Amino acid sequence: MKSTDYSTLADKYAAHRRLHPAVLARLGESLEGSAHVLEVGCGTGNYVSAIRDAVGCACTGVDPSPEMLAKLRQRDPSVRAIGGRAEVLGLPDGAFDLLYSVDVIHHVRDREAAFAEAFRVLVPGGRACTVTDSEWILHHRVPQSVYFPETVEVELSRYPRIDVLRSELARAGFSSPREEMVEHAYAITDASAYRDKVFSSLLYIDEAAFHRGLARMEADLALGPIQCISRYLMLWVTKASPFLSRQ
Repeated sequence: MKSTDYSTLADKYAAHRRLHPAVLARLGESLEGSAHVLEVGCGTGNYVSAIRDAVGCACTGVDPSPEMLAKLRQRDPSVRAIGGRAEVLGLPDGAFDLLYSVDVIHHVRDREAAFAEAFRVLVPGGRACTVTDSEWILHHRVPQSVYFPETVEVELSRYPRIDVLRSELARAGFSSPREEMVEHAYAITDASAYRDKVFSSLLYIDEAAFHRGLARMEADLALGPIQCISRYLMLWVTKASPFLSRQ
């Protein structure tokens, strides 16, 4: 499967992609103004900018796409925007209290290197959160699985299983894994985000299947809003403090 060229999607992402309120709330819990936060694969900056606004802490976003980072800099100059990849962050050791990624881990080519980097840049006692989709969530995405059922198999081949992620994080040195699923109900009134294929799975299904699903969606929208639900699996881990680990 070819990789997604996100440099060509920056304008569409900025126009259509929205943050998940429950994810934002969980990420911001327990953060103080003195915290240092890093988002890996920040894109146009929905989450990292919102955390900066809500908490006032020092926030950094890393992304490999210059076009995405340009949108972040326009959105919020107070967020430090840096070009880089999860596998090679190019940031100092022990610099962050919280590191997270949202719907990014399935794009990471070398998760072992990425989790080693995450461990390195966190302070002892720092937390990492991988926000992703479980197999169950992929089967129950609404509206994607309803109108574009072909995306389910595509996504199952792209997303790592949660048990695999837990094992990889443990090998990187992380401990105290915790999973939580969050939900957000909403309604769509037009199909523009789907027409523009801002959900990358739509790039990988057959064009005939895409247009068939889009036609069904637009027909249903002509009758009224479509009720949707967005779910994420948040996998939390901790970089144990050396002092605590000796107790």
